[in-house]
Amino acid sequence: MYQEIEIEEYFDGKLAIAYLNQPQSFNSLNRTMLKELYQFVDAYEGKEHIRCLAISGRGKAFCSGQNLKDILDVNLSEDTIASIMNDYYNPLVKKIAESPKPIISLVNGPAVGAGAMLALICDFSIATESAYFSQAFVNIGLIPDTGGTYFLPRLLGRQMANYLAFTGVKVSASEALQLGLIAKVFPDEDFESQSFEILEQLSNAPTLAIGLMKRAMSMSSQNTLDAQLSLESELQQMASETQDFKEGVNAFLEKRKPVYRGE
Repeated sequence: MYQEIEIEEYFDGKLAIAYLNQPQSFNSLNRTMLKELYQFVDAYEGKEHIRCLAISGRGKAFCSGQNLKDILDVNLSEDTIASIMNDYYNPLVKKIAESPKPIISLVNGPAVGAGAMLALICDFSIATESAYFSQAFVNIGLIPDTGGTYFLPRLLGRQMANYLAFTGVKVSASEALQLGLIAKVFPDEDFESQSFEILEQLSNAPTLAIGLMKRAMSMSSQNTLDAQLSLESELQQMASETQDFKEGVNAFLEKRKPVYRGE
């Protein structure tokens, strides 16, 4: 079914990971890969048994950004780049941001340009110590895309977002952690075991509540305080009507570990 990515399931099918599988090009993005990533999220977020999704890379890199040959293979016109953005990149950004399931990036190596943003548009990123991030768009005379001009200022503030965008400087995983760009960094030799501990936790978490959290967090930057408080009330009511909430309360009263089912 997939040519450019590989899908693996873990934890009795609760977790699905899409591995970018073009290591010879350092997992550079092309139209087929972008389409398949969209299809992956679209298909797996709708499966009831799936509780968490993740994106990672095969080989030495997470993703080296747009495959320039893929662009040059088409007849360039004034709107060709915009068409690629509108047809392939932008739908994927929205699909990840709006998915009701948690989507985590496992950054196993360099993440450059659109590859860096593919990692950073996920709900949070976990990286190896040897990984780095670069907004390398400026190196070929382009602007950050894949949600870069939206997410970077929100993650970093205007000053640092502009600095990274204007210079394309490489940011190590440890520095990215200090900046608040990513959530966790683990030594390369411990990356798989440590990251999978987090993924296992998410795969057994109250999934519907996490989806509601995503909705609330995404609206916070555009809402007034009053509007956000109203939204919290609405979403909290929805959360309180789930079976997971009932299970959480019962487990607390019975002094046991809750068994959530994402229902």
